[in-house]
Amino acid sequence: MDLNFFDIGVFLAFIGAVVGFSMFKSRKEKTSEDYFLASRGLKWWLIGLSIVAANISTEQFVGMAGQGAGSVGLAVSNWQLVGSIGIVVIAFTLLPRFLKAGIYTMPEYLEYRYNSTARALMALTTVVIYVAVLLTAVLYSGGLTLYKIFDMDLTKGVWLIGLIAAVYTVWGGLKAVAWADLFQGGALLLGGIITFFLGLHACGGWGQFSTANADKLHMILAADHEGLPWTGVFSGMWIAIIYYCGLNQFIVQRNLAAKTLRDGQLGVIFAGALWLIVPFAIVMPGIMSNQLYGDQMAKADEAFPMLIRNLVPAGLRGFMFAAIAGAVISSLASMLNSASTIFTMDVYNRMFDRNASQKRLLLLGRVMTLVFVVAGCLLAPRLDNPKFGGVFKYIQENQGYIWPGVVAAFLFGMIVPKAPGLAAVAALISGPIIYGLFQAFVPQLHFLIQVGIAFLLVLIIMGFITFFKPLDKPRELPVREDIEIKTMPEVKLAGGLVLAAVAVFYIIFW
Repeated sequence: MDLNFFDIGVFLAFIGAVVGFSMFKSRKEKTSEDYFLASRGLKWWLIGLSIVAANISTEQFVGMAGQGAGSVGLAVSNWQLVGSIGIVVIAFTLLPRFLKAGIYTMPEYLEYRYNSTARALMALTTVVIYVAVLLTAVLYSGGLTLYKIFDMDLTKGVWLIGLIAAVYTVWGGLKAVAWADLFQGGALLLGGIITFFLGLHACGGWGQFSTANADKLHMILAADHEGLPWTGVFSGMWIAIIYYCGLNQFIVQRNLAAKTLRDGQLGVIFAGALWLIVPFAIVMPGIMSNQLYGDQMAKADEAFPMLIRNLVPAGLRGFMFAAIAGAVISSLASMLNSASTIFTMDVYNRMFDRNASQKRLLLLGRVMTLVFVVAGCLLAPRLDNPKFGGVFKYIQENQGYIWPGVVAAFLFGMIVPKAPGLAAVAALISGPIIYGLFQAFVPQLHFLIQVGIAFLLVLIIMGFITFFKPLDKPRELPVREDIEIKTMPEVKLAGGLVLAAVAVFYIIFW
């Protein structure tokens, strides 16, 4: 795809405005709370857009659209629709607990509830998953998109995206990331909707599109479906959603930075509402691309880039380029900030230097951001190997190593007050081992079902340990005095509306 001078101008103006404005808004970050939690001052609309921008990247534009073009079809939207339900539930259950405790990171909560070993285990595991799986996959999918659309060298595309994200993340931390997300979140959703209508027009309108793809426009697939069986949706997917929406640092960090509980709750509910756009902005364009250009694609992950390459007219290409680059940069910046937060606060500050000055913590956070982006850029091109089975599959299956143990540790600890620290340590160690055994010896079982069974087995292990060695009395969590934990009526109404909208979507596309 050739870019004219107008396209290039639009792209440079957009990226320049995003980076410049975000750096300006975060120019006064002086403490670790400023840098890692945006001074705990984020408003609900900024939280919502920032969550969406952090979540939706080329792993969706490439991976999710690719699965839509393949055998899974519209059913891959379950990840976002179940996420909309899960994030509303979490807004009323887990979020108040975390805000009241005044924590910086999710591993920190495990130390207050259990012990320092549980915190260290989760921190180290999370950093490894972020760098080796999430950062790497987002960088690769971003580079692949630039390669397919603009014939840019894959490795050069990876480094370009990584360095742009590193610039404003190193400078201003979470506040810079959140303000950049305000632009990039809106651009990526708008870009997806534009692509949807262009693709729908090329397919001959909704009637012809829905008729030609009737077999792909279903949310619930057979129990023996290789890609996404309904048994996996109703078992392991819920474990994944609880982790992703409620315990995943790069999503929850925005909630922890909320000015009030109302802002935190409305923010995540707003994100859940915006996720309802994903089936139309990402998945259906993938299905359209398969209908129009399926015979020209070497692999399904090329679906969304192929649609843009063939349908976007001159004049809009610069905007689409900026929207795609912004989506990658936004997710990447969020992951970098969260990974550096966990390493700085949970590994360095907790395990090596508890008396570290604010200046040293800020410097370390910035240095680790650069270290992580370089590591991700070096690893990303390796994912071009077909053995990984597509970027979306790579991301989801490898995160399965962290989901069962972490979710079990948090939920069991909240429900069973006398669960000892040993139970959490056992959960965080056994979860990856059990899931790894399923991956090695029962590969024919869908990975979400593996996650569900592993979660149950971990709960049984925690139950046995608690039965024989319970705590004498429950541990006391810290209490943040400057925030009121009370759910407002408008928050309940907003949550109800999102759940109703999800129900309508499932009814239409069952």
